[in-house]
Amino acid sequence: MNDQDLLRYSRQIILPEVGIEGQQALLDSTMLLIGVGGLGSPSAMYLAAAGVGHLIIADFDKVELSNLQRQVIHHTDDIGEFKVDSAKAKMLSINPDVKITTVKDLDENNLNAWVDKSDIVLDGTDNFDTRFKINKACVEQKTPLVSAAVIRFEGQLSVFKGYEAEKPCYQCLYSVEGNNDENCTDNGILAPVAGMLGTMQALQAIKVILNLGEQLVGKLMIIDALDLSFRNVTINKDKSCTICNK
Repeated sequence: MNDQDLLRYSRQIILPEVGIEGQQALLDSTMLLIGVGGLGSPSAMYLAAAGVGHLIIADFDKVELSNLQRQVIHHTDDIGEFKVDSAKAKMLSINPDVKITTVKDLDENNLNAWVDKSDIVLDGTDNFDTRFKINKACVEQKTPLVSAAVIRFEGQLSVFKGYEAEKPCYQCLYSVEGNNDENCTDNGILAPVAGMLGTMQALQAIKVILNLGEQLVGKLMIIDALDLSFRNVTINKDKSCTICNK
């Protein structure tokens, strides 16, 4: 780190739990953010600001007017632009020293390769089919997965390391059958709820990289924004799971 880095990250470096070594670990890390929407927007901005050295952001979608209520990384002038291009510009304006790779064609054919390039994956997608595929890739590549979901006034957050013995994967929590997708388009969402979960998702990713505090492995945090309640539910490894018990 040079003098500018030391000044930029000084408020993190003075934390005994982080220090120079921890900040350097962040600068040396690569994180894959899948989805630059309501969750990915605050995650991307905070991870860039915190000094994650390489951020890979993946999204095929373009910015629409209805996104702007909660997807705070995108602005009115960005409507019609690819979300990854809009997000990259904002992230570099926050921190021009981070490396940002944009991916517009993430699919089953290249998902494993991108996960393999990453130290951790943040899933900000909004459908079960995609989440199951991301989980499978993370288990196969032995990569930690930080998964978040939001709808209406509710949020969920967990960290999955299903490749480890006795640790559950996402599919241990939700089976492939019997899950119906609910999305913000049909059910709505209060804007700050997405911001709260996206910021917490970034926090968990940093904590995993630095091995800090409660990392929510084997636990699901459920948040009700109406009464501002937080509760943790234990997730057990499913011995019959076809993904993490092969």
